[in-house]
Amino acid sequence: MRAVVYDRYGPPDVLRIEDVERPVPKEDEVLVKVHATTVNRLDVHTREANRSNGAAVSALSRLVSGVRGPRRRTLGTEFAGEVAAVGAAVGEFAVGDRVYGNTGLAFGAHAEFLCMRESARIAHMPAAATFDEAAPVSDGAFNALWCLRSAKLQKGQRILIYGASGAIGAAGVQLARYFEAEVTAVCSTKSLELVRSLGADRVIDYTKEDFTQNGETYDVIFDAVGKHSFDRSKGSLKENGVYVPTDGFKKRKSGSSYPLGTPRRTWSCSGRSSRPGSSMR
Repeated sequence: MRAVVYDRYGPPDVLRIEDVERPVPKEDEVLVKVHATTVNRLDVHTREANRSNGAAVSALSRLVSGVRGPRRRTLGTEFAGEVAAVGAAVGEFAVGDRVYGNTGLAFGAHAEFLCMRESARIAHMPAAATFDEAAPVSDGAFNALWCLRSAKLQKGQRILIYGASGAIGAAGVQLARYFEAEVTAVCSTKSLELVRSLGADRVIDYTKEDFTQNGETYDVIFDAVGKHSFDRSKGSLKENGVYVPTDGFKKRKSGSSYPLGTPRRTWSCSGRSSRPGSSMR
């Protein structure tokens, strides 16, 4: 089968298409023929060993992905496709089933076939969904849902979503509307109409307006692209408001004090956050 592989960290040029051995499912695994996948920022950051985020973060990234070079030669986490074979112990899936899922740090979705354990993050596709529609759901939508639940977003609260046209942000706008919050979305000029169509109550063009300078305050500020910061945003938070980053370990409340050295930004793009001083779960 063909796969996109790489043997050293670096820019997109390190990637190439290569014929590799087709995986064989173990007794509790499903073999999926991949029809659609994505390139998300986990792929990009892993490919470059997080060099753009500084030496310390790059060193941590290499500890996870491989110090000298990548342990897993094929990137890709999100996928949608058809079950091509199943192991003897698999009961939930059958050959021909349309499935989608996320491989996480196991990667491997940038290939024609991949194996997943039946108990892993794989599920039957909704009947009306196409492969192209199903593949991106597992990253953006699930991360957005995690973040909004972490923020304990309530009906009637005001939320600002920074980076509202990306995978996580676009899902965040729709989910925040589902939670009946008042949604202000920040994006570029070209995405204004798209974000409005997703249900945002107000849309701010960040090329023309800085939301931190307009005097508005919010119960939740959700940085869906990891390009803002708590320090820049805290003046726009209500008392006891919550700032949730997607590149960071901390969910921070306005009015809280932090000891010297508390991280303001980290390499994590999982969308998971915690209260100040708590450990990740």
